[in-house]
Amino acid sequence: MKKGKIHSVESFGLVDGPGVRFVIFMQGCPMRCQYCHNPETWSGDTGTWWTAEELFQRAYRYKNYWKKKNKENGGITVSGGEPLLQCEFVTELFELAKKKGVHTTLDTSGCLFATDQLPMEQFERMMKATDLVLLDLKMMDGAGHRGLTGRDNSNILEMAQWLSDHGKEIWIRHVCVPGLTDSEKELTEMKQFLNSLETVTRVDLLPYHTMGEMEWEKLGLSYSLKGVPVPTEEDMMNYQKILNI
Repeated sequence: MKKGKIHSVESFGLVDGPGVRFVIFMQGCPMRCQYCHNPETWSGDTGTWWTAEELFQRAYRYKNYWKKKNKENGGITVSGGEPLLQCEFVTELFELAKKKGVHTTLDTSGCLFATDQLPMEQFERMMKATDLVLLDLKMMDGAGHRGLTGRDNSNILEMAQWLSDHGKEIWIRHVCVPGLTDSEKELTEMKQFLNSLETVTRVDLLPYHTMGEMEWEKLGLSYSLKGVPVPTEEDMMNYQKILNI
């Protein structure tokens, strides 16, 4: 059985998919987002090894919390780091979950889609066992995306289109960073792109925060967004108006 390297788990997640979730944070991420609040997940050298069976049994202890009015609406979410780095492990975990009728959510940046690191056959197998994809759209502008994350975004947009074409439910997340990801042009382009997709059922705009700055300092890293303000409540309302959500 495939082993996965795990950073941490959260037993009662409430913001990573529908209902109460058992959230698994994978170790390792190829992106270097300037506002990342958990850079300790970047390296693949740390973390704890688990088999899919061990981790599923750990999660399944909490199944009674996944029910609401006698109907199960919670489940398991795999997040990062970047879970696509350990696609085979996540696939095994999700397949175990589906055998028990557990709802599965993948929280991803999509940055490995259509690359040599993620064979399409393996990705498609994982999607068969995935009920919902939380897709983090950082930016629409390609050059801006490379500056913000260190990677291109064309394949990420391709992944969103693939998910839509194959009937996979998508929740979109976008972090609004003043002066970087919150321009009217950027958000308008994102709105146009999202309108072209058929399976987006929710869009969450998340305000940039500075909680990650201390984590960067602990790792001896220079926090490149030092001094960038957090968006105000009025800012967030204006962003929502542009995206019509």
